Amino acid sequence: MEEQVYNFPRLNEPAPNFTAKTTHGELRLSDFKGQWVVLFSHPADFTPVCTTEFIAFAKKNDEFKKLNAKVIGLSIDSIYSHLAWVRNIKEKFGVEIPFPVIADLDMKVAKLYGMVHPGASDTSAVRAVFIIDDKGVLRAMVYYPLTNGRSIDEILRVVAALQTADKNSVATPENWHPGEKVIVPPPATQEAAEKRKDQGFDYTDWYFSKKSL
Repeated sequence: MEEQVYNFPRLNEPAPNFTAKTTHGELRLSDFKGQWVVLFSHPADFTPVCTTEFIAFAKKNDEFKKLNAKVIGLSIDSIYSHLAWVRNIKEKFGVEIPFPVIADLDMKVAKLYGMVHPGASDTSAVRAVFIIDDKGVLRAMVYYPLTNGRSIDEILRVVAALQTADKNSVATPENWHPGEKVIVPPPATQEAAEKRKDQGFDYTDWYFSKKSL
């Protein structure tokens, strides 16, 4: 039996480009250069955990827009299944799904992004999230098991943190939220380390200082 090859993209490298059919028509990832992209996969349509996630993504869609981020869903289901499920969510839960959902029956995109983990399922994409920046570079990815839903607030937080780090050449501490202090990069020389205490930062030690933006 021929062994299947599953690709896994790497951080800080160009995100694999693709063209795919979606509930909003044909989509090319390269069309979103200049905009951040949150590409997320779910195991299957008409499943309860995935439904809660879709509703949460829909309710937060405007917040992603404020961060110049486009949300795109994916599962290994057909366009017709996606359309029926999106319509069902609107009918049963009163929530309109505003983002496109990729139909990936041939698993082309799922395999390109390493969304299929044979140990979890051979026919379903795991719950994966890929955050791609406005230059088309993969900046963050998170995988969840089939049984547990994601925190959409956390995904928003990561996008905001990445954008803040890029814009200000800083890092962000654990559970950082916009408006909180950021971490100043540690000094790279002995001379700079000696001067750090007197540079007006929220100083703890030469390697650990914070500041407000």
